[in-house]
Amino acid sequence: MKLSEFKFDLPSSAIALHPTENRDESRLMVVHKDTGEIEHKIFKDMVDYFGEGDVMVINDTRVFPARLYGNKEKTGAKIEVFLLRELNKDMKLWDVLVDPARKIRVGNKLYFGEGELVAEVIDNTTSRGRTIRFLFDGDETDFYKMIDRLGETPLPKYIKRKAEPEDRERFQTIYAKNIGAVAAPTAGLHFTKQVMKRLEINGVDISPITLHVGLGTFRPVDVEDLTKHKMDSENYMVSEATADRVNKALDEKKRVCAIGTTVMRTLESSVSAGGRLKANEGWTDKFIFPPFEFKLCNALITNFHLPESTLLMMASAFGGYDLVMEAYQTAIKEKYRFFSYGDAMLII
Repeated sequence: MKLSEFKFDLPSSAIALHPTENRDESRLMVVHKDTGEIEHKIFKDMVDYFGEGDVMVINDTRVFPARLYGNKEKTGAKIEVFLLRELNKDMKLWDVLVDPARKIRVGNKLYFGEGELVAEVIDNTTSRGRTIRFLFDGDETDFYKMIDRLGETPLPKYIKRKAEPEDRERFQTIYAKNIGAVAAPTAGLHFTKQVMKRLEINGVDISPITLHVGLGTFRPVDVEDLTKHKMDSENYMVSEATADRVNKALDEKKRVCAIGTTVMRTLESSVSAGGRLKANEGWTDKFIFPPFEFKLCNALITNFHLPESTLLMMASAFGGYDLVMEAYQTAIKEKYRFFSYGDAMLII
């Protein structure tokens, strides 16, 4: 398929700048693949579509405050450093984006806070990319405490406002556990303890995977021929326990629901030749767009995504291009809220 087939007019007012007051009271559009029916619900109604033996797979990655503001040595020029991923734990080497890039050169020292955190620029990676080494004597726990204190919640640039204190909690799922993401797996932002408990009472198994979401999830596609687009690699892990539960549900012809595109990408990156989920860890750059044969999941919960985004392409591959694009037009007409803090869609 072509990039232009995923273009549509989205009013800027449709992009949610803040989350709903209560996580589970976002709106939920339910799209039925077999009949084409579209229902309008509230997120907590999602519980009614799942029952005994069904499995929901969640992404338990934890977002850290990856956006740092600091100063350059000597000149004191203000700089922004966005932490992308840790390259070497012992040496505290990080892959980062810098702004303004033209002012930040190899050999420069960068200071954060009152100078209690210092980094040295080691290498150039891309026009805005650098490798930096933090000069920090403490252990990993101390380092992340420092980042937590000095860093800012990495809201996507599409949310055109400054991060606020409440974003620390709201741009994080309630089940976030393993630190490493620079963006939240947004389909999970709607879950509350009450929803999790109701699912448990219904006999639904909730099983985690981990995929550390990178900035590439928001990177625009800039080639018309989708086969030429390359996704950024993201680190993931699927446990034996989750693999066993998903495979049991498949054997029993139950629902297997991916909570978000990050989960779907992880699961589809860990399928055995026999069409089973296998325990695995590594890096994935899998790009899913129509047509695609999904091996494991028969349900997907995802947010409403931006035009021409890889996330919209995956939703279209799962729900069917025509039906999903029709659902998006309905969402715009019905004033659903789009993007990370927006409303949700359940495709079954």
